[in-house]
Amino acid sequence: MGLTSEAPGGLASPRDYLALLKPRVMSLVIFTALVGLVRAPDHVHPVIAFTALLCIAVGAGAAGALNMWWDADIDAVMTRTRNRPVPAGRVSAQEAFAFGMTLAAFSVVVLGLLVNVLAGALLAFTIFFYVVVYTMWLKRSTAQNIVIGGLSGALPPMVAWAAASGTVSLESVLLVAIIFFWTPPHFWALALYRADDYARAGVPMLPVTAGQDETRRQILLYTLVLVPLAMSPVFLGFAGIAYGVISAVTGLGMLALAINVYRRRTGDEAVRAAKKLFAFSILYLFVLFATLLAEAVLAQAGIAGF
Repeated sequence: MGLTSEAPGGLASPRDYLALLKPRVMSLVIFTALVGLVRAPDHVHPVIAFTALLCIAVGAGAAGALNMWWDADIDAVMTRTRNRPVPAGRVSAQEAFAFGMTLAAFSVVVLGLLVNVLAGALLAFTIFFYVVVYTMWLKRSTAQNIVIGGLSGALPPMVAWAAASGTVSLESVLLVAIIFFWTPPHFWALALYRADDYARAGVPMLPVTAGQDETRRQILLYTLVLVPLAMSPVFLGFAGIAYGVISAVTGLGMLALAINVYRRRTGDEAVRAAKKLFAFSILYLFVLFATLLAEAVLAQAGIAGF
């Protein structure tokens, strides 16, 4: 853990501090939170909505910065992370820690005071879970790290829902569940072709501890749960026909790619199968939530059929 790494003075740039926020992860957090905000039953004043999304985004960035502070030793060993600001020496671990803690405190306090206490408490729990439970504990101790730790990445729609309504409902729980069950096949597909990286860093990802064949089996099992779960908003009355059709079609694509990963076990074909599933899984989640967002917007506009 990179508590004592020092960066030479004057090397850090604004881009380095932006990188600490994990902007790609943040963009997904903002998008899923926006869906939770729009799908909530209560109308939200635009200023409150902006404040909520800003705080959720800043909280996600804070969690990313604190993750990079703690994981500097792991990041320095892994090919895909060794050029991050802390292991590359452009930002010191102490600076990353201070940056992350400042953003975390700001996001939680502002959300709690200006929006509502429930949303602030849920955001605080989300940051705590990602940094302490996942980063500091699960990531280095169990192959189920990404399964349990995935809860933190699944919570933003619920935080936003609470910001809009002051409550937590079945629909917000369902949004969390979809992301939660999406996370293992998404990350394990990446881990299949990055297994050497994780092994070198001593991170007990499933392909390292249980082998690639077991990882493929787990990917398929989680996908078999994910696809009907992602379609369930239609049957529970939370989504319309458009979402039902799109979730079914994309779900079949997700399942087909998971089966392909399960079947292709050696050589370049296996690597290509895992990469295709990883890439499609991002599109899959985006399309699901984009459709939920579009249905809500069109329904609010009074367009029939949504």
